[in-house]
Amino acid sequence: MTQKWLEWAKEIQAISQAGLAYSKDIYDIERFEQLRDLSVSILHEYTEIEHDKIRSLFASDTGYPTPKVDVRGVVFQDGAILMVKERLDGAWALPGGWADVGLSAKEVAVKEIREESGYDVLPIRLLAVLDKKFHDHPPASQHVYKIFIQCELTGGQASGGLETTEVAFFREDNLPELSLERNTEVQVKAMFEYLRNPAKDVWFD
Repeated sequence: MTQKWLEWAKEIQAISQAGLAYSKDIYDIERFEQLRDLSVSILHEYTEIEHDKIRSLFASDTGYPTPKVDVRGVVFQDGAILMVKERLDGAWALPGGWADVGLSAKEVAVKEIREESGYDVLPIRLLAVLDKKFHDHPPASQHVYKIFIQCELTGGQASGGLETTEVAFFREDNLPELSLERNTEVQVKAMFEYLRNPAKDVWFD
């Protein structure tokens, strides 16, 4: 479970960001800036990451705060699932990444799979919409929704990308070390349930 201090820091950041987006009174703006500074200080105290880096990654957004969206592509071949080895941590994940402005979730899945694995796909079904806070991911400073989209392999060939070093298909009983920031064992194994039962309802939190 996520540590309470992290949840509080995220809530304070969200309140301050919304306040800065809509406040007109200079004194209210000042108070919301103080709240934002407080959220940064909490993260700095518990993580020892530099203030400037926390502010740039965590407290630099403007406008009303909303969750970030992570899109993962689910591709099967002969009963095995497509995964890519992440350059950042050397572990494996379903191909995917942050949703891009101007692209639909299906378009993001196609783009990420091509860039990270070299394969071309056709999106065919939404499998899951999950809130990262309910799953066994490492603590994160952002609130994230994860979208899993099943895709059909149409062409291309295996090749790593800028963020990935290897591409492979894995069976359910022989999964590699997983990049838990991106996907958990429970989530990956749930995708195999959709392969076995195409009529299974969408999984959502």
